[in-house]
Amino acid sequence: MQYKADSPEDYISQLPIERREVILGIRQQILENLPEGFEEQMSYGMLGYVVPHSIYPKGYHVNPELPLPFINLASQKNFVALYHSGLYADPDLLKWFTLEYPKHCKRKLDMGKSCIRFKSLDDIPYELIGELARKITVQEWIVLYEKNTRK
Repeated sequence: MQYKADSPEDYISQLPIERREVILGIRQQILENLPEGFEEQMSYGMLGYVVPHSIYPKGYHVNPELPLPFINLASQKNFVALYHSGLYADPDLLKWFTLEYPKHCKRKLDMGKSCIRFKSLDDIPYELIGELARKITVQEWIVLYEKNTRK
């Protein structure tokens, strides 16, 4: 589901209360743990954590007018989604996450390439999300991103 929002606060205010609490909890973990340099903004109709043009002027290769995306957080129709580009770009990070996940959740990991889907809102691994958020610095993300998009 996409919400018409101009700011993260506006986005969150539109969510149903049960979703709002989960999104606020995940957002807090991201904001408290994300390395310096990333910025929170609305991105693709979701909460986005990006490398701003002031740090990476090239922007996103698909659309250089956009800052380089890193993490997105959204309330979708049937789940809360956390999109972490580093999981898609770094096999070692993905392996670490998939091994850690069962230590923090009762339910099986439901994941696509970079999307972690939380269908049960009572089983969110908040601390693990915080740990994941701090695993890659801005500079490490830029290097990894360029390595994976170089032609």
